Amino acid sequence: MFSSRLPSDLRKNRIADAIGAYRGELLDLTESNPTRAGFEYPAARILSGFGDERALVYDPESAGLESARELVATHHRVSLDRVMLTTSTSEAYAWLFKLLCDPGDQVLIPRPSYPLFEMLARLESIETRTYPLRHHHGWFVDFDALRAAITERTRAVVVVNPNNPTGSYLKRDELRQMVEICREHDLALISDEVFADYALVPDEGRVSTLTGVRDVLSFSLSGLSKLIGMPQMKLGWMVVSGPAALRASAMSRLEMIADTYLSVGTPVQYALPNLLGVRGEIQSQIMKRLESNLTLLRGGLDSHCTLLEPEGGWYATVRVPHVRSEEQWVLELISRGVLAQPGYFYDFDSEAYLVLSLLTRAEVFERGVRRLSDCVAQTCGAHAIQPPPRTKSSA
Repeated sequence: MFSSRLPSDLRKNRIADAIGAYRGELLDLTESNPTRAGFEYPAARILSGFGDERALVYDPESAGLESARELVATHHRVSLDRVMLTTSTSEAYAWLFKLLCDPGDQVLIPRPSYPLFEMLARLESIETRTYPLRHHHGWFVDFDALRAAITERTRAVVVVNPNNPTGSYLKRDELRQMVEICREHDLALISDEVFADYALVPDEGRVSTLTGVRDVLSFSLSGLSKLIGMPQMKLGWMVVSGPAALRASAMSRLEMIADTYLSVGTPVQYALPNLLGVRGEIQSQIMKRLESNLTLLRGGLDSHCTLLEPEGGWYATVRVPHVRSEEQWVLELISRGVLAQPGYFYDFDSEAYLVLSLLTRAEVFERGVRRLSDCVAQTCGAHAIQPPPRTKSSA
C-alpha cells in the first residue's frame, strides 16, 4: 500500500531503545537545538519584527518577497536575481533534486556527512552515491574515488562546507578540482554552507562560500537555522552561481517549482531585518560556547582517545579504541548517563568514532566528557594486554 520511497522497517534502533529505558540524568552531548542550549535571545527585538501589518495580506512571490531577497543578496554580496528563498535547506535540496534529476538519477554526497541526504534523495526517487573524505593530518577529498563514483546518471555533486560532522572546509585547490570535474561531466555543484560563519581556526587556504563560482552551475545553501540559531523561524535560501545563461535558466525553473508550493511564510520574510539584526549578538554567544567546549575537549580526553580537530561548525569527532563497536560504546555510555552519537550515523567508513556537539551547555559538556574519558580509561585498562608470566628460563 505504501511507497517504496519510505523505509519498510520503522522500528527504533537499540540506541533509541536504551535512551528510552534509561531513568537517570542523561548528559546529552548531542544537543543540536540552539534554542535549548542556554543562549540568550533578544526577545523584544526579534518579536517586534512580526508586527508588520503587511503580513496580513497574502500576496506571494514565488522566489520570495523582494525586500527579503534583497537582504539575503546583501548578506552574500550577490545580485538579487541570484537569490531564491525556501523554508529550509532541506526544502532547497528537494527543489534542486527536482530541478536537476529525473527518477533514478544520482547525486554524489560526501562520506562521512549529514545523514539526511539519503532520505531526501529517496523521497525524490533518486539515488545517492558517496565519495570519501579521508583523514591524514586533516580532512581532504579523495578525488580519484569521486571520479570513480560518477556514472552516466550522475547529475550533481554535493559538498558540505564546512562538513557536518568533520568540521572540514573545502580548500581552494579542492574547489578547483571539483569545478573541473563538474565541467567535464556536465554536473551541477551544490554547496551546503549553513555552518560557514562558525570557523574555529584560521586558514587562508579554505573556501568559505561557492557564490563566486563562474564556470559551472552551482547552488550555495544557507538559512536562519544556523545563521542566527533559530531553526523554528523556517527561512532558508539558495544563491545560484555559474554561467549567466545557465544560471537564468535554472532560476526560471526554480521559480516554477517554488510557485507550485508557495511554502515560504510571509511573516518571517517581513521580520527578516530584525532577525538578521540580532545575528552578531547570537553568533557571539554560540562561538564562545564552541571555542570553550573545544578547548575543554582538547584537554579533557583520555590518552586513548584522539580528537580529529574540527576547522568549523558545531561538532567534534573523537576516535575511540576499537575494542568495542561504536554501538557498544554508545550503549555503555548511556548506561553511565552520557549520550553521544556513533560515527555510523554519519556514514564513517571505519570504526570507532563518536560525534559530540560543541553546542552543549558548558557544565553538561564538562561532566559528560569526564565520564566518557573515565569509561574509555576503564575499558582500555580492562582490555590491556597482560605480559606473559615469568618463568625460570625467562628470569
